[in-house]
This record gives sequence, C-alpha cells and structure tokens, in this order.
Amino acid sequence: MKKMNLFILAIATSVCITVSCSKSSPTKSTGTQTTTTTTPPVDTTPKPPVTAFKTLNYLYNISGSKTVAGIHNREPNATPAVWTDSIYKTTGKFPGFWSGDFLFEQDNIDNRQIMINEAITQWNNGALVHLMWHACNPARSEPCGYDTTGVLSKMTDQQWSDLFTAGTTVNTQWRGMMDEVCSYLQQLKDKNIEVLWRPLHEMNQSSFWWGGRPGPNGTRKLYQYMHDYMTNTKGLTNLVWIWDLQDFSTLSDDVNAYNPGSTYFDIAALDVYDGSGYTAAKYNTMVTVAAGKPIAIGECEVLPTAAQLLAQPKWTFFMSWSELTYAGNTTAQLKALYTAPNVITLDKMPGWK
Repeated sequence: MKKMNLFILAIATSVCITVSCSKSSPTKSTGTQTTTTTTPPVDTTPKPPVTAFKTLNYLYNISGSKTVAGIHNREPNATPAVWTDSIYKTTGKFPGFWSGDFLFEQDNIDNRQIMINEAITQWNNGALVHLMWHACNPARSEPCGYDTTGVLSKMTDQQWSDLFTAGTTVNTQWRGMMDEVCSYLQQLKDKNIEVLWRPLHEMNQSSFWWGGRPGPNGTRKLYQYMHDYMTNTKGLTNLVWIWDLQDFSTLSDDVNAYNPGSTYFDIAALDVYDGSGYTAAKYNTMVTVAAGKPIAIGECEVLPTAAQLLAQPKWTFFMSWSELTYAGNTTAQLKALYTAPNVITLDKMPGWK
C-alpha cells in the first residue's frame, strides 16, 4: 500500500510539473525562475454617444465608414415619392433616405397631409425621414411663390426685429405658420417617427428671406427661436435638428457667423453647389465645426463618388436635389454609387421597429 501511494505521488508530481511548463504564465521574477504574462490590449477607440434617437445613434455608428444614399422629392406634394421611385428605376435600389418639403404654394400646402402620409410609409419601410420647409416670408403672406415676393423676398431690419417680438403682426403670422407645420410633425411624433429636421436651410444664402444675416441677432437667432418654440413650447421631441450651410467661399467664416451653438443642432450639413466639388477644405471645416457630431451632404447636384466618400468617410448621408440628380450625374455614375459597398440603400437599412 505504501509503495502504491508513493507511485501515485510521483505521477501527480510529474503531471503538475508538465502542466506548469506548458501553460502561458504571468511575467514575474521569483528568484531564479521567470514566467510570462500576456495582458490583453485596451481598446481606446472612442465609443459613439448614445442619444434618445434611434436614427441619430445609427448615424453616429456609421460615421467614418458608410454613407446613406438619399434624394429629395420636390414639389408637387401630390406625388411625394416620385424622385425616390425614379432612383429605383435607374439603379435598382431605393434610397435609404427619403426627403419631403412643407413648401409654400397653395396646392402644396393643401397636400401636406399626402406628403406626411408618405413620410409614415417611408419610416415603416425603414428609411430615414427628412423634412425641410421653403417657408413664405411672414412679413408678407402665405401662400406665396418661389420669387422675390415670396420665398426669395426680403425683410427690413424692423420686420426682422418684429419677428421675435410677441404681439407684432410679423411674429403672430410666423407663429401661426409654425403651428400649422407643427401639427403635422405632431402626427409623426404620435407614431414614434423621428424626423431629420432641416429648417432655414442654407443659412448663409442671402437669396432666402431668412438667410444671409450673420451674427448673434441674425439667421442663427431665428434658428434658435424655432428650435425653442418647437421643442419647448410645442413639445416636439421627435426632431433631430440639422444645421445647414451652403459651400460659399466664405464657409470658414460662415461656420462661426451662423453657428447656433452645439446645443441647438444634432447634425451639421453642407449643401455642395459651388462647382469646386468635395474638397478637403470643405470636409475638414465641417468635421471641425461639428466637433464629433455627424456631418452630412445636405443637398447637391453632382454627387460624390464612392471613392470620394471613402476618402471623406464622415459624411453620414447625401441628398441629391430631385431633377438635378439627373442633370449632374450619368446613369452609369448613379448605378456605380448606389451599388458601392460603402453606400447604404434601403435594403441595407436596419429598420426602426
């Protein structure tokens, strides 16, 4: 029995020594014996913030790698998916981003509900829903035209001041116009639909009655006023706010002169129309001013190529302008872009259910 015990002890000792020698061990100095430790690397990659919006979280997550494809559906509001459908006929792919407009002429105002119904359909299909508003000048009248008596008209400095002053004719008119738009946005909120909301687009564009007024009392003040009214007074917490500029040569100054402040926007967008294209200077300016928030191509005629998007990967979506899409890009170019692996079309969207 004693011999058997000694035999078992010898085997156990041998096994213990064998296991110890073959195992990867921590690096320690123990007299004459040294063992090795392998410490897993620490992931220092910044994690995207988690917001209250599924859509915004999605854009944060794809920033730096992929871009959602989109096209605007301009008037008439009676056919609010005509350009989206056109892209499908051209490329075999539906855009992952749908866009509509509250508009300004009487027939389009009358058909706002048709446009909103399409927004609901697009959301249920899994698309990003984007809305904008070519608004009439509240110092004049609504409905109006896209001309110098309507959307492209001017305000005097006194009228601009009255715009923010409760009880004035201009302020009362503006609140009434906003209230009507808010009633449609409320419908979307009631259905838990998030809206990428881009009001007062091209703030540095002086052609529009709201644009071209730099500084704290200018266009950015109106943007702040709209934000506070729609968010705090009307309770529209389903809006992802897009601050949008056009790519004028003054862009590096405009991003400061028209900046409403980081608490007033969720996405910084640039409309690319000036002919010089998607330059590194424009891209870097937007990345810098966004300070970690998503950036996007708010409007364009000539689309970026897939290669340009790989070189400028923080553009989270692009939106070409309706008929200009076909004026500035060939069918072959559209097909190549919409089928590129770094471009997201509707079939690649995650859905919002």
